[in-house]
Amino acid sequence: MSKRDYYEILGVDRGAPKDEIKKAYRKLAIKYHPDKNPGNAEAEAKFKEASVAADALLNEEKRQKYDQFGHAGVDGQAGFGQGGDFGDLGDIFGDIFGDFFGGGGRRGGRRRSRGFPGEDLQMSVNLSFKEAAFGIKKNIALNRKVVCEDCHGSGGRDGAEPITCNQCNGYGEVRRQQGFFTVASTCPQCHGTGQMVSNPCLKCHGEGRKKKKVDLEVSIPAGIDDGQKLKLSGEGAAGTQGGPHGDLYLSIEVEEHNIFERSGFDVLCIVPISFSQAALGFELEVPTLEGKVAVTIPAGTQSGKKMRLKGKGIQRLGGHGKGDQIISVHVETPTKLNAEQKKLLKDLANFDKTKSNPMREGFFNKFKDLF
Repeated sequence: MSKRDYYEILGVDRGAPKDEIKKAYRKLAIKYHPDKNPGNAEAEAKFKEASVAADALLNEEKRQKYDQFGHAGVDGQAGFGQGGDFGDLGDIFGDIFGDFFGGGGRRGGRRRSRGFPGEDLQMSVNLSFKEAAFGIKKNIALNRKVVCEDCHGSGGRDGAEPITCNQCNGYGEVRRQQGFFTVASTCPQCHGTGQMVSNPCLKCHGEGRKKKKVDLEVSIPAGIDDGQKLKLSGEGAAGTQGGPHGDLYLSIEVEEHNIFERSGFDVLCIVPISFSQAALGFELEVPTLEGKVAVTIPAGTQSGKKMRLKGKGIQRLGGHGKGDQIISVHVETPTKLNAEQKKLLKDLANFDKTKSNPMREGFFNKFKDLF
């Protein structure tokens, strides 16, 4: 089977400069790399084909022979095709795939030591129903890694200077051959810094950080709800070698209330009343988050009737108004009656045939029509 033209494979013109070839190869390699296409034989074949083409065209000598003699001029010379060290492609592999493999590349020689951000932390904060509704300042205690006071984060004892890592020779990454592929990964010994501590600090054992209990005052915004999270930037673990702190995430857990229930920014409240109160109507004091409010229960109120108290709910996050309080009226049926109460209810039952109960009368009229 005839081989495809290398320029066609990479999608570049025959006179394309090296930077354009490199850019085209990087695009194809990232798209078809086996790590992104596990088990995809077609993608693997395209990755190999692009690598062979790039290996030839990025080497001036090979490219000159290919331009003059075609595939015959480079057959048997491509490092990729022969399972070698990728020829000249290996020298630029880190530059092309540094970010892809997580190694950071070898641009400009050995890596300079640079700080790494600290870890993000997470903890739960318990709030009462009212604390979540109105907001509160909470004092919390957490254990996090802070910069070591003895070595000031350097990790070295008595000002000891770092030395070049002997596993990666200062590059911050190690490479290994896996069949056709060279894989770069962060050096496990220096964690990508390219440096090691020659004389470790006794307090932090060379890490530059140590655990410490820290007390924080946290402002919980009004309207926060159960299950939501707050992000406190820079309140996580300290970074290494001058790197930034991580973040702290607070998971909010709101306790249930014995009267109120929350629905979004509305507050629900069930108010029990007696049969006589529902029938005759009366004025009732009901609880809200901000205190008692007088509510008029109209005569003939049915169980389940809802009444809305505007603006008596929970503060909306961001300060854009409040929700409402919704009162659900529940008419209770008495369970223990004395003789006098029973007599009164029996007398009342004699009037049930009148139109004082329109809902029941309408129901039984419809019931009769069914048969």
